Amino acid sequence: MMSFKKTKLNFWQIWNMNFGFFGIQFSFGLQQSNMSAIYKYLGADEASLPMLWLAGPITGLILQPIIGAISDGTWSPKFGRRKPFFLVGAIISSVALVLMPFSTSIWMAASLLWILDAANNIAMEPYRAFVADKLPNQQHSIGFLMQSFFTGLGITLANFTPAILVAFGVLAITDKMSNGIPTYTYYAFFIGAVAAIVSILLSVFTTKEYPPTETELEEMALQRARANIFKRTWEDIVMAFQTMPLTMKQLIPVKFFSWYAMFCYWEYITSSLSVSVFHTTDQASEGFSKAQLLTGNLNGTYNIICFVVAFALVPIARKIGAKGVHFGALVLGGLGLICIPYLNNVDVLFHLYNPFGQPVAISSIYLYSFGLGISWASMMAMPYQLLAGSIPKEKRGVYMGIFNMFIVIPMAIQIFTMQFFVYDLLGKNPVNVIRLAGLFLIIGAVFTLFITVKNKNQIVA
Repeated sequence: MMSFKKTKLNFWQIWNMNFGFFGIQFSFGLQQSNMSAIYKYLGADEASLPMLWLAGPITGLILQPIIGAISDGTWSPKFGRRKPFFLVGAIISSVALVLMPFSTSIWMAASLLWILDAANNIAMEPYRAFVADKLPNQQHSIGFLMQSFFTGLGITLANFTPAILVAFGVLAITDKMSNGIPTYTYYAFFIGAVAAIVSILLSVFTTKEYPPTETELEEMALQRARANIFKRTWEDIVMAFQTMPLTMKQLIPVKFFSWYAMFCYWEYITSSLSVSVFHTTDQASEGFSKAQLLTGNLNGTYNIICFVVAFALVPIARKIGAKGVHFGALVLGGLGLICIPYLNNVDVLFHLYNPFGQPVAISSIYLYSFGLGISWASMMAMPYQLLAGSIPKEKRGVYMGIFNMFIVIPMAIQIFTMQFFVYDLLGKNPVNVIRLAGLFLIIGAVFTLFITVKNKNQIVA
């Protein structure tokens, strides 16, 4: 088999190959804005929330390097190398999304979250390697930032969907299912299930993968001959850890503080808003339901900022470097989170025209979303740009899987530390958890300055 030279793709080809990321991130967005509320509707207390979020980091920690290593050694002339994983993950996640609002107990909701997170990891992990496989080095930047765009778009629509259903009069904020979960939550999760499967199918059917070279096929055959898939996968992961590039090592503390912070935010933002804006801790109150909808609106806003600024980061990174962009973005996000307790839903900044009814008031609480959106756009792209050119192409799957472990390990640490002593140290106040998240984003920014790069851009090594 001949070796294929990668050709530059046009904008719409890069758009199509990354469109599946939209559905995956729509699913993640539904989790981020609704799972804590779902758990509370089913009777969970504040202190138990971190442990109930354990599914994400644990499934990511286990599955991502394994799926990455397996996909490196996979090739089907009909289905390709990475695409089969997208499709299987999308099908499983769609089923879990439909079932989630019908949960009748905390145990059932937590079990479905484990399945949902496992499916999302199966679909998402090979997507990072897919970009590096398909695009030439000079297009890695646009490829990863396209994923940032779809991350922002998918999560934005997921976050706004419940509020849109209520604002347009399709459903009432007081409409609830027999288990206490609002009806708008069910419809949002059903829409997410459709988005996941449709977007993945579009990418699968519009994008072809490059076949492996003759040498790569021979290496795959040799690996299959020398060991079973489990042993081979383990050996590949161990070898990748032993030969980890310096850039990846230096990114570990950056990712630790960044993702510890984001998990604090996702777990406690609804409770924090319920306390600081609506002055209630009662999950049965209308104030808590309003806090849940406001969470969706605020998360949607920071994700709008994410996909708006995603492409603007490319020319900025060329001028001041990916490292400089990431430092500034994390600082802005951290300052935004620290300011949340001082913002409110009363002081109106401006109104947005609403053709379906009264103008939508944008209050001061939305200000933090701007900094967090810039931070989120950078987190979804800049670390991968710094890394992509420093890893061997035949091991991109396993290295991207290991790199993503540095996302889920901080999440797991956050869960256990928050559950057993940090929440108590913070006075059992969700507002203080959000303050801690802001501080950790700024600490992550400081560690960014210690990354060694060959040139200021460091888009490829």
